Amino acid sequence: MPEELQQNPHKTAEFSENDLLVAIGRQTRVFRRQKGLTISQLAREMGVSNGMLSKIENGQTAASLHTLQALSQALSVPLTSLFAGFEETREASHVKSGTGIEAERVGTRAGHQYSLLGNIAGSSGVTVEPYLILLTEESDVFPTFQHEGIEFLYMLEGQLAYRHGREKYLLEPGDSLMFDADAPHGPERMLKLPARYLSIICYPKENRAE
Repeated sequence: MPEELQQNPHKTAEFSENDLLVAIGRQTRVFRRQKGLTISQLAREMGVSNGMLSKIENGQTAASLHTLQALSQALSVPLTSLFAGFEETREASHVKSGTGIEAERVGTRAGHQYSLLGNIAGSSGVTVEPYLILLTEESDVFPTFQHEGIEFLYMLEGQLAYRHGREKYLLEPGDSLMFDADAPHGPERMLKLPARYLSIICYPKENRAE
């Protein structure tokens, strides 16, 4: 049996940016947990039942203005902060086929063609950079790239002997490899060219992958 995933990719999102009730509920839960309060404790401060507060947090009921005022006072936050998630902007990056930006990342070797397919720093505090990498006869081998974050490779064409730390992996079309990018890594031998693979690098938003 495959290992159980921690996240269900088919699960409905916990909140909808277009759903005011659920956005208020989400903010309420966030603030309550930040205060270290249980539902019972916050409900008692507000003067409502546990069931009512639970419904508010789950976006199942429309709280009156009086209840929202009591909620903001009990949480010691401005009333408007309960609506913060409703109009929060979420980024998206759309790159049409063949229009990826040719990029040179720090440490790029001669003949390693990087096409940046997008760049986004989401609300999770993580920056994601997907690259399409092309290696040809003119490309150098270089198994000692190092940078912060996690990197995911998906082989599209060709064949490589790819090193990560002390291990070496044979990458063929359809193969994938995910690793801690702080360890030395990169193509050690080019067995079949041209070679193309997708590289997705994730790192903390306040830092830059090198």
